[in-house]
Amino acid sequence: MKFLKNIFLLFSLSVILQNSLVAQTPVVLDKIIAKVDNYYLLKSELEAQFQQASQNGQQAPPKCQLLESLVVGKLMLAKSEIDSVTVEDKRIDTELNSRMEQMEQQFGSQKNIVEAYGKTIASLKEELRSAIKEQLVTRKMQDKITSDVKVTPKEVRRFYEAIPKDSLPYLPSEVEIGQIVRMAKTTRAQKDELYRKLLDYKKRVENGEKFDELAKLYSEDLGSGKRGGDLGFSKRGQMVAPFEAAALKLKPNQMSDVVESEFGYHLIKLLETRGQEYHALHILLRPDYQRLDVVEPTRFLDSIRVLIQRDTLKFEKAAKLFSEDKGTQDAGGMLIDPQSRSIRMPLDGTMESGLYFTVDTMKVGTVSAPMTYRTEDGRSAMRILYYKTKHIPHFANLQDDFQRLSNYTLNRKRNTAIEKWFVKAKSDVFIYIVDEYKDCNVMKTNVN
Repeated sequence: MKFLKNIFLLFSLSVILQNSLVAQTPVVLDKIIAKVDNYYLLKSELEAQFQQASQNGQQAPPKCQLLESLVVGKLMLAKSEIDSVTVEDKRIDTELNSRMEQMEQQFGSQKNIVEAYGKTIASLKEELRSAIKEQLVTRKMQDKITSDVKVTPKEVRRFYEAIPKDSLPYLPSEVEIGQIVRMAKTTRAQKDELYRKLLDYKKRVENGEKFDELAKLYSEDLGSGKRGGDLGFSKRGQMVAPFEAAALKLKPNQMSDVVESEFGYHLIKLLETRGQEYHALHILLRPDYQRLDVVEPTRFLDSIRVLIQRDTLKFEKAAKLFSEDKGTQDAGGMLIDPQSRSIRMPLDGTMESGLYFTVDTMKVGTVSAPMTYRTEDGRSAMRILYYKTKHIPHFANLQDDFQRLSNYTLNRKRNTAIEKWFVKAKSDVFIYIVDEYKDCNVMKTNVN
């Protein structure tokens, strides 16, 4: 039985998992349906994937297909232990911080999160951290398996020509949208309050209290906080510049003054240096993102918008010069569709709702007024949008959709590589599927 028939299934699986963790109430189904070495697959996981896949308005893949993909994911986790594929704790902690901030923004407060899930924040963090670790390890295994997979223009053309003409994808309206983002600013009162707190913690350590105990109590770095602020050994260039510059000025067991970075305000304690690495603890405090000052960013973006409208300044140049969104700044502010990795984004329900309803009211070539914006890591900001281009619905063709077809071809080759890997790797671990799903023939996969 051929698995992963949907070109994007495995590679979108981690995205589906991420969304379900944040937005979906857990389903109480705890029956084990598969075991891959020490990793268990629950029926609730399969049902959650099916429900999530059904929410995009399209027909969900067959459950056997989802089961096969989930088993492959569990196999990747089992093989990652055998092959010593790991993800650094700092990477997991960064993702955890971002997820928790997104949840708090979605639910309004930590109290609402607790009521929605029926669990304490601490237990939710533990569950979420474990899930994030599995997602990141799985993604790293995917990258390792497919690192050598490339496609040529000839392969893209061959793939396109092999599609029956009556089966060509019909692409919806697509748009090219740019943004210029300016972050909301910490007010003087907030900044003074955070400085006061961190300097008070420093004084308490100097008076005999333990830095790690204060970090556990007060640090808003959710990952390192529970470890007493311990960031482990960091290589030079790994941390943001203000943090690293301050840390490297310290002597062992010395504390810094308050350090401001894009992540908030830090009190740093250096433990030791080892060649090009250093070991530090920190206490992180963040401003209340609900109370930041948006007056200056709004005024700044208004002035940029006027220059663009007068054609005194091109939008792409303004984005490169002034946008504070690192993800789009170098690309002239152009947003990227997360699925196709193209600047052409479907104008449909898959688009982020706030963006969709704004663009739907704009004309091509116009720039919006400044509007509130929440970054992926939960920070408050303002942005202006540029409606650059609209592409009308059409059947896919090589001239207009080469990049999209190239992505299709690449993902198909990646899935083929994973299929071949699965055939070889499944003999290295113990895999058991309950009788209820034996007809899925997960273990009888053939690769053409």
